[in-house]
Amino acid sequence: MDTLVQYAVKFIDLVLHMDEHLPQIINDFGIWTYLILFLVIFCETGLVVTPFLPGDSLIFLLGALAKAGDINFPAIIAVLMLAAILGDSCNYEIGKFFGAKLFKNENSKIFKKEYLDRTHEFYEKYGGKTIIIARFVPIIRTFAPFVAGMGSMNYSKFISYNVVGGIGWVAIFSFGGFFFGAIPWVQNNFFIVAIVIILISLMPAVITLLKNKMSNSTK
Repeated sequence: MDTLVQYAVKFIDLVLHMDEHLPQIINDFGIWTYLILFLVIFCETGLVVTPFLPGDSLIFLLGALAKAGDINFPAIIAVLMLAAILGDSCNYEIGKFFGAKLFKNENSKIFKKEYLDRTHEFYEKYGGKTIIIARFVPIIRTFAPFVAGMGSMNYSKFISYNVVGGIGWVAIFSFGGFFFGAIPWVQNNFFIVAIVIILISLMPAVITLLKNKMSNSTK
């Protein structure tokens, strides 16, 4: 039993801090690394219970590792874009068929209504473009397609935003890592870089929140 617990703890640590263990994963799993990374991005975008998985920082680091020759750049870009697009599509379908039931309990620790409300605010501000903009905002990225499914957004409209957002998201962070990840300062201070990436990703949400508060205070 203790051994199983230890393996479980190691697995959770590996998933939550995948960006730290990535070189080891590539070395240990070889070509299977592409499948592992596909699943991580797919789950991060496709399942409302896993918004905590690494996204932006992971893709940035993969770009840097591709520059160093540790992983094939065109292949990983294709894998991540496919995972991002299919993840959002899966999330849309989950929201369409199970959304109302999953968030029926307002006190749920897993399906937090505050995340849902935050995403609704994004939709009120940006409309269908939320699917694209949300790609760059942690948490909301996971809930935007879910809410689109709940709201019965036309799928042909959703998939167009989904494809543009998925391609743009992966391209920006992977090419960012490819061109800037090899800089010695970036390599030696990747934790700071990851924090900066997260802060930049959160800017649209922060700006929207501040605008809403200002508009409410003037009423």
